[in-house]
Amino acid sequence: MRILVLGGTAFLSAEIARQAVASGHDVTCLARGTSAQPPDGATWVRGDRALGAAAFAGVAGSWDSVVEVSRDPVQARAALEALGPAAKHWTFVSSCSVYADHSVPGATEDAALLEPLPEGQAGTPETYGESKSAIEQLTRALLGDRAHIVRAGLIGGPGDGTDRYGYWPARFAASPDTVLVPDIPDAATQIIDVRDLAAWILQAAEQGLAGTYNAVGEVVGFADYISESRRLAGPVAEDAIRPTQDWLVEQGVEYWAGPDSLPLWLPPDHEGFQARSNKAARDAGMRLRPWRETLAATLEDERGRGLDRERKAGLSRDAERRLVALWRDRRR
Repeated sequence: MRILVLGGTAFLSAEIARQAVASGHDVTCLARGTSAQPPDGATWVRGDRALGAAAFAGVAGSWDSVVEVSRDPVQARAALEALGPAAKHWTFVSSCSVYADHSVPGATEDAALLEPLPEGQAGTPETYGESKSAIEQLTRALLGDRAHIVRAGLIGGPGDGTDRYGYWPARFAASPDTVLVPDIPDAATQIIDVRDLAAWILQAAEQGLAGTYNAVGEVVGFADYISESRRLAGPVAEDAIRPTQDWLVEQGVEYWAGPDSLPLWLPPDHEGFQARSNKAARDAGMRLRPWRETLAATLEDERGRGLDRERKAGLSRDAERRLVALWRDRRR
């Protein structure tokens, strides 16, 4: 197949391009290439999508498959209008952030969505879910049964630049200092390995699969995830302390991601955020490797990048030590 990846230099899009090249497809990546280059074997067409339709001049023509990962409805519309008429199949990588309600475990693809961002409004980090919802709507309207919409959950595995899934195994492996873990043993975690997601996107393109699917991993209890993270880390880590959620909020610890956060810890009414149904995608051919395999590969990648590096998500070592001391003083 002739495959055009709109991107191809970052995490998921790069993995899609790598696997497509390895499978013998003719792969082109449209990317600025300011921070990285597409994988070896892919044709690189430089393009800045901020230029609108002009960005696609170098990739005009017919494509067997186009893969779009944009979060900006303005740029997505330009791509759809420029490339959509001649594309045999179109994959849009959306997100489970499009859903309006995250409180119900097991929810399927027919759950209510956020209102799409208004026509012509550019997306921002604050309107991520609304932006993806708008692009879904545009993609269906312009491409109909040629469109495969992939609502990805949290993507993990080697190369994850968000630092979320890898925080806990890396933290246990980094030092023998006491690890601060939120007291949420029964909470759900749900990660899809980037390699499995890329493989399914390519398989769906080869088969011409259309429709909308939750591309999410299996549900794993937080206690099991933490236990396996500690086991993989080996003998370095001490046992953890487990402060209550209310106390963590009082101390200003952030949920989920970003600085001063505890990754994978979610706010109230998010019991379904990491517990959505993946039945439709699995029935359509999506295959998932065992989650422990993903976690082990993630820790290996973390070691390679440096366990003590500055991270985008999680507590700094100084912040964690301060919180551990505060919690212990409170318990005396």
